[in-house]
Amino acid sequence: MTPLDLPARVNADPVLRRWGRDLSADVLLEVGGQSWLLAIVKGVITQVRQGPFLMPRWDVALRADAEAWADYLRPEPPPGRHDLFALIRFGKLKLEGNPHPFMSHILWFKGALATLRGAAA
Repeated sequence: MTPLDLPARVNADPVLRRWGRDLSADVLLEVGGQSWLLAIVKGVITQVRQGPFLMPRWDVALRADAEAWADYLRPEPPPGRHDLFALIRFGKLKLEGNPHPFMSHILWFKGALATLRGAAA
C-alpha cells in the first residue's frame, strides 16, 4: 500500500473531510528513497504525484526511514512506531517546513495516514 492509494481512502471518509475542511497544503511525503507530493485542498487530496522530484514546492514535508514506516503501517505497530508523534519523538520521522498545517490538522494527518495501516496484510 502506497500514498498513491490515499485519495480513494481519505476522500471517501466524511470524518476526515470534516477534520480537514480548513486544510489546504502541498505535502511532501518521503519514505526512504521514495517520495510523493500530495496536493490537499479543503481536506480533499486532489492529486498525488510520485517522485523523484527536482526542487518540488511544498508547505510541509514528512520524511521517514523505510523500516520505521513499514512498522507504522503494520496492523499492530510496535511501541514507538504506532503514532506520528512517536515517530518524531524517536527520530524516525522528520517534520520540515511550515509546521502549522500539520499541527493544526494533526487529527487529519493521523487519520489519513492510518488508512494505509494494515492494508497490505
